Amino acid sequence: MSISKIQNIRDLTKEELQEFFDTLGEKKFRTQQVYEWLWQKHAHSFADMTNLSKDLRQKLGEHFTLPALTVDATQYSEDGTIKSRFKTHDGHLIEGVLIPTEERKTACVSSQVGCSLSCKFCATGYMERKRNLHFDEIYDQVVLLNQQSEKVHEKKLSNIVFMGMGEPLMNYRNVLKAVEKISSPDGLGMSPRRITVSTAGVAKQIRQLGDDMVKFKLALSLHAANDQKRHEIMPSNDTNNIKALIDALNYFYKMTGNEITFEFILFKNFNDSIKDADELIKVYRQVPADLVNIIEYNPIDRAHFQKPDENVVEEFMNHLDRNRVNARLRKSRGKDIDAACGQLANKVQ
Repeated sequence: MSISKIQNIRDLTKEELQEFFDTLGEKKFRTQQVYEWLWQKHAHSFADMTNLSKDLRQKLGEHFTLPALTVDATQYSEDGTIKSRFKTHDGHLIEGVLIPTEERKTACVSSQVGCSLSCKFCATGYMERKRNLHFDEIYDQVVLLNQQSEKVHEKKLSNIVFMGMGEPLMNYRNVLKAVEKISSPDGLGMSPRRITVSTAGVAKQIRQLGDDMVKFKLALSLHAANDQKRHEIMPSNDTNNIKALIDALNYFYKMTGNEITFEFILFKNFNDSIKDADELIKVYRQVPADLVNIIEYNPIDRAHFQKPDENVVEEFMNHLDRNRVNARLRKSRGKDIDAACGQLANKVQ
């Protein structure tokens, strides 16, 4: 097997790693040892692999790299939320959030450095997309947030949401490979049913998820239930209109039977009227969605949107309830440290 000296060792399958050790004349158990260091013991360097000889560690270093994510800064919210800024091996910064409740310890992870979709209400949308995150960088976020959860709460993560920086379906293969590693017995062994991938709506890739028979849940960031308003705040609606998304979600459900959630941020005097609620109900009834998460808006510096008054939100929720929509008002966590929904932009005090 021809291996580039600079190849990331975590790009290798277990079989390819075995092949490498065969060329060195090493015993077969070395493959399992190294694989455990990479995916279960979370080694950050070959020097960490203390049950290997110095000579073997040196040979690994001659043939491979082991780039790992590191924690660059951490902020703690009054409500217990922890935001971490991570640094990639090539110096990019991304953010992840640990959101604790009594019942759950949830990791919110990023899939891209920046984002290309330019949603008008989202701080990340105002950043340039530098690159996609590699699957092992996504995996490392989960590992580091899990370590935080164990240290602070003495509990492992219970859930993972791809709701951080970037559009997961624009980094399709790396996101799927990361989920595969996170849920593998050779990795973190988490159930894919506890993983939710959130998308602004890329119809073609939602269909692809169906074809790939994924096991995780899907959340669609709807935020407006007619095309004119949705285009105004989410330019990607141009090529992924509501009808196309409804068709794609139905296909996804037909192929997988997996849970679908709608996310809907309320903006004052924009999408918070009873007419807006009726349009949302109409979309909801065309898709086998389990839930609509109504989300309070979290202000960001570069957007002009505001939160609706509480009585308007209550009226909106009551109207959904009267029309038998399974809706939940989701209170944002970590607002005081810019860790809430739509606020991630590498802004650390």
